[in-house]
Amino acid sequence: MNTNITRALSASTLNGTHVVNSQGQDLGHIEDFMIDLNTGRILYTVLSFGGILGIGDKLFAVPFESFTVDQNNENFILDVNKDRLENAPGFDKNNWPSMANTDFQNEVYSYYNVDPYWAEPVR
Repeated sequence: MNTNITRALSASTLNGTHVVNSQGQDLGHIEDFMIDLNTGRILYTVLSFGGILGIGDKLFAVPFESFTVDQNNENFILDVNKDRLENAPGFDKNNWPSMANTDFQNEVYSYYNVDPYWAEPVR
């Protein structure tokens, strides 16, 4: 068993974590996590990208499963280029999507080619 791998962190320590793509390009930072209260799972991660000094940032919903963690550099890796991210399902920081909007959630998971956890068969 590898004891150097962190298996749990508080969400507050992850907010603000930098996100880069596999080419090392800066894609922004983690703004928040949306939790599915029915299952306790992360519905999606909110990624802040663009703008200058937090002004004009666009927020993007990204399935948590789309990220890998680089513990050595203390950041998340999202394997998309900036152009693809700019066209991803997003929203304005003053106009968050309704959590009851399952169409938006399905669009997010489809965009990142991730199977939604709510579509998994019950065990």
